Amino acid sequence: MDKFADELKKTGFKGETDFTENTLEFYSHDASLFEIKPSIVVFPKDNDDVKKLVTLVKDNKKFNKDLSITSRSAGTDMAGGAINDSVIIDFTKHFNKVESVSSTEATAQPGVFYRDFEKETLKHNALMPSYPASRDLAAVGGIAANNSGGEKSLEYGKTTEYVKKLHVVLADGNEYVLKPIHKDQLDEIMSQDNFISDIYRKIYQLCEKNYDLIKSAKPKVSKNSMGYNLWDVWDRDTKLFDITKLIVGSEGTLGVMTDITFRLVPYKPHSGLLVLFLRDIDALGEIIPKVLEYHPATFESFDDQTLILSIKFMASFLKMLGLKKFIKLLFSLIPDGLQLIKGIPKLILMVEFNADSEDEVRQKVRQLHKELKKHRARYEINGFEEDPTEGSSEKFWIMRRQSFQLLRSKVKDKHTAPFIDDLIVRPEFLTKFLPKLRKIIKKYKLFATIAGHMGDGNFHIIPLMKLEDEKERAKLLPAMKEVNELVLKFEGSLSGEHNDGLVRGPWLKNQFGDEVLGLFKEVKEIFDPENIFNPHKKADADWDYTFSHIRDHF
Repeated sequence: MDKFADELKKTGFKGETDFTENTLEFYSHDASLFEIKPSIVVFPKDNDDVKKLVTLVKDNKKFNKDLSITSRSAGTDMAGGAINDSVIIDFTKHFNKVESVSSTEATAQPGVFYRDFEKETLKHNALMPSYPASRDLAAVGGIAANNSGGEKSLEYGKTTEYVKKLHVVLADGNEYVLKPIHKDQLDEIMSQDNFISDIYRKIYQLCEKNYDLIKSAKPKVSKNSMGYNLWDVWDRDTKLFDITKLIVGSEGTLGVMTDITFRLVPYKPHSGLLVLFLRDIDALGEIIPKVLEYHPATFESFDDQTLILSIKFMASFLKMLGLKKFIKLLFSLIPDGLQLIKGIPKLILMVEFNADSEDEVRQKVRQLHKELKKHRARYEINGFEEDPTEGSSEKFWIMRRQSFQLLRSKVKDKHTAPFIDDLIVRPEFLTKFLPKLRKIIKKYKLFATIAGHMGDGNFHIIPLMKLEDEKERAKLLPAMKEVNELVLKFEGSLSGEHNDGLVRGPWLKNQFGDEVLGLFKEVKEIFDPENIFNPHKKADADWDYTFSHIRDHF
């Protein structure tokens, strides 16, 4: 790719390019089970650099049909969405500025790590609440590209609800500002004759012509990252047209984001956590509706395997937390050690309330605790557990948030294989759904941890497998098929947060049917007729291609 790098420099490109072997090896992986080695990695310095790159790829596509661009920020994608065999754009090196912040909104470049973004918003007593569990590792570009959600999605919803405006470089090499508009503004844009007006016109016509089909295709769960969010683009009642709904969650398959403006919510400084140790998942039928009556900010869970692994690899938390916090963590485990004498729970449930006052939190937590006390419930308000013993329930958040990183780094003979990692069904189905899911996991002898967002019915199942072994690799497709069929039987979605990527793109037909999949393909064709952006993902995915790129060494 030295010739491509030279041509790029001739355009006035100010950033860096790298196609050394070590760099290509590093960027051939993200947090998924796939491996694809790129040809070159570029580090643009500014928006003009991105425009020059896209234009060069567009102009050379006719000479090299395999030339393409995949945007990447932190590389935490678990579906294989951030890897590709052509050009990778890394945004973390130069596109890492929080450009403006107020108490109601903030604008940032896609390479900004969420942990740094949150530090700035908290200075204004504000928060962008749809951060994922990987909040310390993820960047805002990936959060927007995946339409991420997380522990606060139960109360606040997903990222698409917090994107106010986008700067995006589209397939013609120009940058556009995209935001919600009224039908009057839409008509004005559609009356023009240029690249962006053509996109607006075709997307509007697609949405209007297939209005009922599109609206009915929306999965009947609280959150979804499968497909393109066509159902949220055009609303006949409000006359609002919002093309950002397609870009958010598109995995960089429709264009390259260069700036993101997020809506923020007020930060609530007081919190209370109710923890339940559940030995019998049949109790979920009683617990879930009772918890949801109280409208918690968070309703999370993790299973016995996550708990056992956390205890087994407790020494690893020393590096994560530092000595002082680690010692505090050890002492705080003692009371729960007494709980565990009664038996390892099948699930640990965490119900969190946030509010502006401690009294409001205290009232909610105490009342719910009173109703659920028989389920081995204990609670903490602002770091102090009032019942039954003292200690910090922070340990449960540590186990929940760090479980995937712990699995990746510490189980040496097996490797994380996130291929059924993000399913979602409505909470009322969980008492019937979870035993059937566990039965499939047991059938294929998968050692898997289960953690997730209980209030949404969204679970992250991370099997540990030795994928170098052909017998283990052969389990992937049949196990995935059975799990996916089970999810769809219960009217769920195969992805609540992590998106399609390589792993779920081939299942869009199963999720939505041929007709809606055809509309997704039209969306891709309208935005990106030359297939410049992130091929083999979303509606362009193919299982044979996907399966051929599963890693064979770790």
